[in-house]
Amino acid sequence: MTVLTYAMLILLLVSSGALILLVLLHKGKGGGLSSMFGGGMSSVASGSSVAEKNLTRITIGVGVIWFATIIAYGLLLRAMV
Repeated sequence: MTVLTYAMLILLLVSSGALILLVLLHKGKGGGLSSMFGGGMSSVASGSSVAEKNLTRITIGVGVIWFATIIAYGLLLRAMV
């Protein structure tokens, strides 16, 4: 494996971990498991804040990086074979 494949693998692992953490930081919108543990009531009482909007933007950005890394890593592995 080359240095580029190791760099892609590290980027994939870091972006995967970041995406998991960012998704878990979001408030529940009611209905699912978040409301079972008390998250449903707080999301109804408070509106959408600036921090929540910024968290959503960051999550989308990391998701795009994660998706692009998976595609690039797959193409890189295919080229090596």
